[in-house]
Amino acid sequence: MQDYPMYIGGESMAAAAGRWMDSENPFSGEVWARVARGDAQDASRAVEVAHQAFAEGPWRDLTPSARGLLLHKLGDLILRDARKLAEAEVRDSGRLIADMVPQVTYLAQAFHYFGGLCDKIEGAVIPLDRKGYFNFTRHEPVGVVAALTPWNAPLLVTCMMIAPALCAGCTVVLKPSEFSSVSTLAFAKLFEEAGFPPGVVNVVTGYGAEVGAALVAHPRVRAIAFTGSDATGRHLAQQAARDFKRVVLELGGKSPNIVFDDADLDAAANGAATAILNVSGQSCVAGTRLLVQESVYDRFMDKLLSVARMPRMGDPMDASTSLGPLSTRPQYDKVLGYIDTARAEGAKLLLGGSAATRPECGKGWFIEPTVFEVRNDMRIAQEEVFGPVLSVIRFRDEAHALAIANDVRFGLAAGVWTQDFARAMRMAETLQAGSVWINCYRQVSFLSPFGGYKDSGMGRENGPDAVKEYLQVKSVWMNTGAPVPNPYAPR
Repeated sequence: MQDYPMYIGGESMAAAAGRWMDSENPFSGEVWARVARGDAQDASRAVEVAHQAFAEGPWRDLTPSARGLLLHKLGDLILRDARKLAEAEVRDSGRLIADMVPQVTYLAQAFHYFGGLCDKIEGAVIPLDRKGYFNFTRHEPVGVVAALTPWNAPLLVTCMMIAPALCAGCTVVLKPSEFSSVSTLAFAKLFEEAGFPPGVVNVVTGYGAEVGAALVAHPRVRAIAFTGSDATGRHLAQQAARDFKRVVLELGGKSPNIVFDDADLDAAANGAATAILNVSGQSCVAGTRLLVQESVYDRFMDKLLSVARMPRMGDPMDASTSLGPLSTRPQYDKVLGYIDTARAEGAKLLLGGSAATRPECGKGWFIEPTVFEVRNDMRIAQEEVFGPVLSVIRFRDEAHALAIANDVRFGLAAGVWTQDFARAMRMAETLQAGSVWINCYRQVSFLSPFGGYKDSGMGRENGPDAVKEYLQVKSVWMNTGAPVPNPYAPR
């Protein structure tokens, strides 16, 4: 058993109230670590430290190039400690070590890329419609950012949030999920080693009602980044509106993955299986709604079900494991509840449909890969399940596929499998989704913007657009010779 304190002002410290939370290993079901349980007092302390670092400390006085070098150094340290950070996340959230080592290694790219953007933030000289004045703009950081990360991909989302915020010159208070805080706390120690001034990045752990709410309400927090459920995101946006705080919300998804009759069916079957089973379906962009054209339905489903039966369950620390447990016990129960609901609504079970009781699963929270044939109006086809559960829907033609695909309140991502270039472009234009993948799925890069339409959120992560979320524009006017008359002189 190891204790993981919070990280505030460059120091590790226990919660002010001295309380701790248990962290359970999703594979063994046993408590393996204790994490500091903060509250509003800890949140306020972290925000004040972050504000001081932003307004008074050496962070504010660094040149953009110097700030970029710090981010680049942090990326190098991530490369050095990739294995250690990956193992922490595997134990805490059940992610596969085979996936996490490459993913953590790639996270270094976030800080290398955004480190390179630090001295590329430029204003503009405005060509005016009047003489005697010079006008230019400055892009300035908004201030303290509260970053609230989810339990399913804590390190990935942390980097997606804080790299552009630091690039912009903001300071950050991180609040990881109470279910998976350890990898973030391990990561936080690298900031001091990289040379970041104390208070630039802080981590306060605890429950949402005790820490998250306090961060959102704090008057010195000027922007909120959140990844999680649309219900929580809607509440945060309402709270932030009271103080006109910026919000970047990456929320739920119910993404359509559309297979046309001219597609490479083998590639599409591989892509569709990966789209739902990767991370055991615990991904906001999971291809949970598979739309298959009627003319190839039976042939395609034979291929898909064959691939979906192949994953090897077991210990996430074993490099040969290809399907891990659900990350939390409440999520495990929730997914099993959705499977029962699908049966009750008349969905046709094609594969799985139960908890996994194989010996290699031990006491972990495993669920068999599950495939239902459904109608689009069923709950299983409309609500985010967040597990290895696929809803399959037949469609007739392109117009029918588009109508089904867009008939959902989410709009995070979509996939299209076709050899018809014109059709692919039409679908890319008309699908209501922030990311559209053609003959591929789940391609995400720190260089390319990512975010949702409709109830899937607002704002963008990754790419130059992400930096803009944490900047505000100032217009500066200079008189270069225009007369300044007395407005009260006799006319």
